[in-house]
Amino acid sequence: MHELPITQSILDIALRHADGKRVTDIHLVMGELSQLVDDSIQFYWDIIAKDTSAKGAQLHFRRVPAEFQCMVCFEKYHPNGEEFSCPHCGSVGAKIIAGEEFFMEAIDVE
Repeated sequence: MHELPITQSILDIALRHADGKRVTDIHLVMGELSQLVDDSIQFYWDIIAKDTSAKGAQLHFRRVPAEFQCMVCFEKYHPNGEEFSCPHCGSVGAKIIAGEEFFMEAIDVE
């Protein structure tokens, strides 16, 4: 359900930057850890964009994989499923360096 206000924000930003032109494509970047669901955003998009200049615009999702950095040995690694410990030293103390992103990368207009 939290995808509805996020989708509304995407539409608002796209329409503001399109300056009255028809929006054809929106490119979104979403980190693996962002907990947002592509299908839910698409579902809400189809509903809220239907009476706007963004009607029929295609949403493109690019997922960024999670990447951690161990705070003990400073090894950078991608977590494996449910296992978040460092594969090099076994430490569980890590900093997230990628995977929480969520932003609009580009808007295509006619």
